[in-house]
Amino acid sequence: MKLIIAPLHEVAGLVAAHQPSHLISLASPGHVDAPLAHAPPYRLDLRFNDIAAPREGLTPPSDADIAALLAFAEGWDGTHPLLIHCWAGVSRSTAAAYAVACARSERGREQAWAEHLRAVAPTATPNPLIVALADHLLNRDGDMVRAVAAIGRGAETAWGAPFELDLSPQGASR
Repeated sequence: MKLIIAPLHEVAGLVAAHQPSHLISLASPGHVDAPLAHAPPYRLDLRFNDIAAPREGLTPPSDADIAALLAFAEGWDGTHPLLIHCWAGVSRSTAAAYAVACARSERGREQAWAEHLRAVAPTATPNPLIVALADHLLNRDGDMVRAVAAIGRGAETAWGAPFELDLSPQGASR
């Protein structure tokens, strides 16, 4: 079970190379992604701003958005990769990948997944609002929020490099 996380400008090449069955696009309201020549058969488009707390004039992620993300990922059987992207591949997509990893793991693995995320993606700065919403929906009692806070902000970058998360049972222990 492989998650691929990337910035928008890498998506077409990653779709061609890895042929994911599922694609999650996280973008700002009004943004329209370029059509993909070989789009994955299952796609979820969520539109909200990359903000850490609600702000006037911007659209925050909602419980409904994150519930949709988790439900979509639950329908993924893992036979082919699931590709998650946002504009830069740093905040929204890394938070979504972390939420999917936690959802597919038993409680108590939140810190291991956060540390693994940092190890494979030094620039990852998971959006704290997405993490908090997922933590609430998954009944993790703040464990996801604390784990992401513990790894801190990722290295500064304009664009995150594509990376993979292995969701097999030993994935977060590598």
